[in-house]
Order: sequence, then C-alpha cells, then structure tokens
Amino acid sequence: MAPPPILVLRDIHLTFGRTSLLEGAEFSVLPGDRLCLVGRNGSGKSTLLKIAAGLVEADKGERFVQPGATFRYLAQEPDLTGYPNALAYVEAGMMPGDDPYRAAYLLEQLGLTGEEDLSKLSGGEARRCALARALAPSPDILLLDEPTNHLDLPTIEWLESELKSMRSAMVLISHDRRFLEDLSRATIWLAQGRTMRLDKGFGAFEEWRDVILEQDETERHKLDRKIASETEWLRKGVTARRKRNQGRLRALGGLREQRRTQRGPAGTVKMTAADPMLSGKLVVECENISKSYGERAIVQDFSTRILRGDRVGIVGPNGAGKTTLLSMLIGSLEPDEGRIRRGTNLEMVTIDQKRDDLDPTETLQSALVNGAGDQVYINGEPKHVMGYMKDFLFLPEQARTPVTALSGGERGRLLLARALAKSANLLVLDEPTNDLDLETLDLLQELLADFPGTVLLVSHDRDFLDRVAVSTIAYEGRGRWIEYAGGYSDMLMQRGRDLETTSNAASKAPTTKASGPAKASSTAAKGKLSFKDKHALEALPKKITQLQAEILRLKKVLADGGLYARDPKAFAAAADALTAADMARASAEDEWLALELKREEVEGA
Repeated sequence: MAPPPILVLRDIHLTFGRTSLLEGAEFSVLPGDRLCLVGRNGSGKSTLLKIAAGLVEADKGERFVQPGATFRYLAQEPDLTGYPNALAYVEAGMMPGDDPYRAAYLLEQLGLTGEEDLSKLSGGEARRCALARALAPSPDILLLDEPTNHLDLPTIEWLESELKSMRSAMVLISHDRRFLEDLSRATIWLAQGRTMRLDKGFGAFEEWRDVILEQDETERHKLDRKIASETEWLRKGVTARRKRNQGRLRALGGLREQRRTQRGPAGTVKMTAADPMLSGKLVVECENISKSYGERAIVQDFSTRILRGDRVGIVGPNGAGKTTLLSMLIGSLEPDEGRIRRGTNLEMVTIDQKRDDLDPTETLQSALVNGAGDQVYINGEPKHVMGYMKDFLFLPEQARTPVTALSGGERGRLLLARALAKSANLLVLDEPTNDLDLETLDLLQELLADFPGTVLLVSHDRDFLDRVAVSTIAYEGRGRWIEYAGGYSDMLMQRGRDLETTSNAASKAPTTKASGPAKASSTAAKGKLSFKDKHALEALPKKITQLQAEILRLKKVLADGGLYARDPKAFAAAADALTAADMARASAEDEWLALELKREEVEGA
C-alpha cells in the first residue's frame, strides 16, 4: 500500500490582472518522489512552486501539507537580508538534530567560505548560498527553482550526486535537460494553466508531449468541422424548424463557446538568422598562446585551429578562464605570449551571459529596432517589428514594456532576436541557454546546427553542448586547455574522468580579485585536518616522485627516433601514457599544495 502524500495541490486557480495563469493545476508529492515541473517560460511554473511552498495564495483551490512535514524552497532570486554572514544565513535554516557541520560543508562545496558579507555577494554567490540553506536540513520536501543557475559543470555534477544521496522528496524546475533526466522519476507538465502527469522521468517527456499535442490538434480540427457543419445547417433555414430544433441551436452556441475559450498551443519560436557573407576558410589560428594575471597562469601554451563552419564548445569550472580564452580567440584581448592569426571577412555577433547589451530603461520594441522606426531588416528585407516580436513569442502589448520588467527567459529571447537579425558569420555565445525554456533551446540548437558560419560557445549545459559542439576545449588545470573532438560526453570518454578531477584546485585558486594563497585556502583551512587529509599529505609526495620517474622513462622511450617506424602502436601508447602521467602529476601537485596550505593555516591558528 502506497504511503499517503505529504503535499497535495488540487484545482489551483490564479489570475494576475486580466490574465488567467493557472486554471485547475494540481499535483501531489509522495515520500521520496522526484518530480520535475516543466513548461514554457511564463506558463506559471515558478508561481505554482511558490503556491506549493505556501508563499503565494491561490484564488481558488486546495493546498494540503501533511502535519509535521518539513520542506525547503529555493527561489530564483533569494532574499539574504538580516544575517551577518553566509554561514549564519545557512545555519538559521537548519533544524534541531541536524548535522552542525553540514552548513560549512555545503558552502565549501559551492565555493564559499561562510564568512562572506551577504550585502556584497554577486547574484551567483547569493544563489549558491541559498542552495546551501535549502540542502542543509535534509527536509521531507525540497522545492528547487532552477538550482543549476550560476553553477559550473563540476558543481552541477556534484549537486546531482548530493541530491541523489538525499532521502527528501523533490520538485525540480530546470532548463538543464541532463540534470532533469538524471534526477527525475515523474514529470508534471504545466501548459495552458493546467497540469498533466507522466509517471516517468524527463527522458520520456518529449515523446509523450508530442503525442498529446497531436491529439489536441486532431480534437480542435474535429470541433472546427462540427461547428462549420452546424453553422451551415443554421444558415440554410433554422426559421422553418425553429420550434423543434431549439436544442440543436443551443448546442451550436455551446460549441462556439467551447472553441472560443479553448486554449491552444502557446505558439512556436520562429528563429531565422540573417544570411551572412562567408568568411575565409580559416577563422582563428592560435600558436602556443599564454595569458597570466600576476603569478596565476590562465592560459598556458595553447594551440588550436578553427575553420569556417566549426562549432566549438569551451568548458571548465568558474574562474578557470573560459571568458579570457574566448576574448583572446575573438581579438578583444591579446595574449602575453604566442601568436594568433584571424581570418578574413569576419562579421561577429556576441551574446553575453550578463545581458549587459540591454538597456533596462529601453522598451522591447526600441531594443529590436535600435531606437528608430518600426522595421527590422532580415537579409536586407524589412519586417514589421510586431511580426518579428511574435516570431519570438512576444505579445503585441509587450512592445512598450521596459526591458527591466521582462523575465530572465524573455530577456534571453530578446537578445537572441537582436543577434539573429544581424548579418554575422561568427556567433560568440557566452552562456546563451540561461533562462531559456526547453522548446526555445531545441530551436536554438537547430538554428546553430544549420548556421553556415562559425560558432564559439561557452556553456554549462551538457546536453546542449552534446547537441551543438563538434569539438570541445576543456580546462585541465594550471592554465592548460586541451581540445577534444565531439561534445561534452565525447570529451569525458576521451579524458576518462569528469571535470571535477582537475577543477578542485582551480575552484580554490586565487582569482584576480584575491590577495594571494591565504585567500584561496580560507575555505580549506576551516576546521582541522582529517585522517584522510593527513594520509594524503604523506602519500602524495611519494606518488609525485613515482610519476616524475615514469615521465622521465616515457620521454626516453619516445626519444628513440626509430620507434615510430618500427612500432607505431607502441609509439602511440607511450605518447598517451606520457600525457596521462603528466596530467596525473599536475593533479597530485595541486592536491598536495591545497592540503599543505590547509595544514599551515590550521597549525598557525
């Protein structure tokens, strides 16, 4: 016998102004459930989650929470006021009996020390702090609204592992397909104000959704045909049959009312990019480029060759230098060493993750037409701005809406609309998937796949990288970057490990804002050395020495000028082994350095 639900929403209705947002939405959560809540931007997902959390009251409907059940809610824009620092904020959300060390552990895993002044946190830091507060108590229900926003790939993978290990029931909203596929066991689809449930994870959702949409379209078609038939009967002479056919006449009125109030699909984004002039075959060629800030190497001895039509992904932990590398590739930043050659006839359009190109006081229409007129030019042909807005799911009444009033997803669509109206043969996309709904991501992916120019893409969205990138430049630690064929999953298979293996030191390394190693290790220095730390400090020097000896041996093997001619396979195996040993040594050195800094600070405390 199934246990009773711990949360139930039934027949929820909510109206904002004259707009009906929810019209009978409902779902229930059983102990241990893993639900994902999906739907278009603006469909009411976040509002429904707030109703579930008790933060918004519905106009009509029932909300039931099992007595004694505990839950935590992660908002997209958390309020952190009223606490002296990050650790105090997280600890305030914990309950009696909770592990007192869990707050510090979660903050460290999310790249925070706990000593941060909450008033000075960036948006991303504030969100990670709120995520730590939501996870710390291990409640009965977790309600998480876009938990992967502002997290890098290693942290997203850590978060997945953390959530899988928890016993809490979960309701997740996310645009990250891979995240939903890995965690969800059932799917709630919110569309046209109502909800439908699929008792399978997100991986089965899209096929199920398409079948339902096809059935709905068939039913609308049948209804339209019936209305046309009954209207023809009415036109041909209801007067002569008035008395005996009043019931049929009333039924026709009912059919018309049913069709009038029926909410069809929300529409489809229509993305077309302006046809660009072809660039030269070579787009960018780098030879042994390096870039450092102070003593920290951001890019070290990196080489690549990007040709017309390539779609190159760049991945790595936050602070590794992805934007720095991208800036050097496109010419907005020069390397300290090495040479960069760029091709001819390059026309570049950039979409920045910070949305800095948007003036918050400007209206939506003005942003699309650059403040002049009412026409957008696509491939030299004029198109009225209202029609172009509709292509990106904006309503005509939003034309005078200021940018500051748009949601994150709407601002993302606006940036895409502006960028795609320009003629470009080089698209530079820095986190373009932020806040976009899944349908818009699908269409953006298709557009990039058919784009005749070149795409440089920085993203933490693993599924999007797999669908778009033909090669992936990955951070390997200590300023080293290596290019792999294929998308994110292909890169992992070739490396034999995930990004977290080489990102730990990077996440703790001093940034350009840090004052030195002591700043970087403040998180690690909190508390005392564990048994595992002490053992690693003793074992790592021996491991490093062994790896150095192995590297010297392999170099001597490869120094044999006749080896390749005699045995190409042995040569290739030795070369691969040398690369692996060198990377393992660097990783071990990074780990030893972090632990040594921690030991010094603990002993000096």
